[in-house]
Amino acid sequence: MTGAAHAHRGIGVNIGQFSLQTVQVFFVGLIIGMERNVLPAMSHQFGVKAHAFLFLASFVVSFGLVKGALNFVAGGLSDKIGRKRVLLYGWLAGIPIPILINFAPNWWWVIAANVFLGVNQAFTWTMTVTSQIDLAASDQRGLAVGINEALGYIGVGVAGLITSYGAFSYGPRLTLLVFGLATIACALLLLTRVEDTIRWVRAEHAQTPAARLGTRPTPLWTSFKIVSFRDPTYRAICQGGVVNKIADTLVWVLLPIFFKTHGLGLVRIGWITGLYATIWGLSQLVTGHLADRIGRKIPVVAGFALLALALAGVASVQSFASWLGAAAVMGIGMALLYPNLIAAMSDRAPSLERGRILGVYRYWRDTGYAIGGIVLGLVAQLTRQLEPAIWLTAALVAASGLWITLAVHETYNRPRP
Repeated sequence: MTGAAHAHRGIGVNIGQFSLQTVQVFFVGLIIGMERNVLPAMSHQFGVKAHAFLFLASFVVSFGLVKGALNFVAGGLSDKIGRKRVLLYGWLAGIPIPILINFAPNWWWVIAANVFLGVNQAFTWTMTVTSQIDLAASDQRGLAVGINEALGYIGVGVAGLITSYGAFSYGPRLTLLVFGLATIACALLLLTRVEDTIRWVRAEHAQTPAARLGTRPTPLWTSFKIVSFRDPTYRAICQGGVVNKIADTLVWVLLPIFFKTHGLGLVRIGWITGLYATIWGLSQLVTGHLADRIGRKIPVVAGFALLALALAGVASVQSFASWLGAAAVMGIGMALLYPNLIAAMSDRAPSLERGRILGVYRYWRDTGYAIGGIVLGLVAQLTRQLEPAIWLTAALVAASGLWITLAVHETYNRPRP
């Protein structure tokens, strides 16, 4: 029998490799999380002037453009050369990030650092979630994505809080340098024990009718057009991905400035955004598994509704405690929609095309960072206020949830025992 034939699917039977991928994505979350709070709230140290919101957002625009494009590349590339090699390339691309920030004479260096952050996140996070879906059984995909996103965003929240305290005590540059390089070193060391999951994919494909008929995978560009424009379900899910990243751009770039203008210090800002990310992460341990029981659509639509309401709440209240409450609701909303959009894409994707189809979805989703940075940065700069950008984001999230309600039929058919 071939090696692929021995690659049995299921989280339980693959718990060792599944756990290694889970720790990997925690490190991935630490890398992106270390920038949150610290860079926007202390951007004046890098020469960014007050009310230059579009220039401030440019570091997320560069990140989103690169990450979105390379998500697409990573999916197709991993189907050809394997998941582990792409994961390695992603970690190597992360090394310049803390070094560039440490020596940055101006904000342009931060923008350059976020180009490398886009490469790092596209290759590493895409590969961990794809690998965990490869290892899971078909009725565990929601759980697999939930665990992946949970640990990743727990990492985001933990890193945001740690670096907020570190930046307050030691300065942002030294904090990000030490924290970033130590995280990447640990991830590379752990990677030596990770197996490539492409053989699980081939074993799964061997059991499908397409394999028996000798059907070839759809060409990459054709897959892009189908997922992006032709298929109404894929199209609706992709726009949902774009909009939820516009909302996350608001949290990453503008909310730290919004809270600062309302008199909050760096540590309190870190608690608000860290709570949002941590609840988002922890809740996905439940919401991904929930979707394996009741389907994807109800959690996704409920998540968009909660996120829209919480964003409206952020703009409406005026106290630290109220903002903490709104952040918690935002985290729950994100937890309901975020992993289950990916799970819905996975439900419909043929096994040998899963990497590229998820890559197309993640291309559109993370391009939402660039769209959000430009649109929200322009709105804030033209109005010289942050509240209009918050209200616009709430409206976009509500409209996106309505689109999914009307356009998407349930994608998940639970396998019979």
